[in-house]
Amino acid sequence: MMNRNMLRQAQAMQKKIQEVQEEIAQATTEASAGGGAVKATVIGGTQIESIEINPEAFDHIDPDDLEMIQDMVTAATNQAIEQSQELAAQKMQSITGGLNIPGLSF
Repeated sequence: MMNRNMLRQAQAMQKKIQEVQEEIAQATTEASAGGGAVKATVIGGTQIESIEINPEAFDHIDPDDLEMIQDMVTAATNQAIEQSQELAAQKMQSITGGLNIPGLSF
């Protein structure tokens, strides 16, 4: 039988995990590519909030060269998502103490 102290600790940990999950869902990360030519902002590790393209960075590029611009947008977006997921994992690890709890992977 689980003693009351252990039950309280488990409940407190569950509450803290829920709070951190809510915080993670609202966390914003940014990344850029092409020396700042393209910047992506991601919310919660899964949703793109914005893509910013610095027009000055592209004034010397042939307007028909969209492939390079698309590659930079993709790189910035992927980097922002990766940073967001790393942030989520760090926050959860600080609560779980590195324990691998099923259903809590980020």
